[in-house]
Amino acid sequence: MKGILFSIIAGFCITLQGIFNTKMSSVIGGWHTTSIVHLVGFMLSLTIYLFVKDGDSKGMTKVPPIYFAGGALGVIVVFSELTAIHLVGPASAIAILLVAQLLGAFLIEARGWFGEKSFSVRPHQLLGICMMIVGVMLFKI
Repeated sequence: MKGILFSIIAGFCITLQGIFNTKMSSVIGGWHTTSIVHLVGFMLSLTIYLFVKDGDSKGMTKVPPIYFAGGALGVIVVFSELTAIHLVGPASAIAILLVAQLLGAFLIEARGWFGEKSFSVRPHQLLGICMMIVGVMLFKI
């Protein structure tokens, strides 16, 4: 239940973030917005970390280097999302983003990449993905 709640919170926050970032980028530009957003996010996460102090900083040496690219991917996510919202509007951009995100997660999990437990793809799962893609296309009409 906790995972579902956090997923719902993240979904609403991603939508609001995209809209706020798009509005800001209309005034100061996309890359400037992306930089400001990540700076504000860094300051907030650092402040929370200083109070919560979860994890073990010594364990950073055990993290595979590729996982540190997550921050760089965040830059691409923010800039791409605000650009997409500018071009196709919030609802269409988020719908397409969610399908792309689900496809990526499905592929990673099905293949067992990055240490995820793999599974055999079943026809009903492919049907579900196709239905989502058709849904986005219908939504766009």
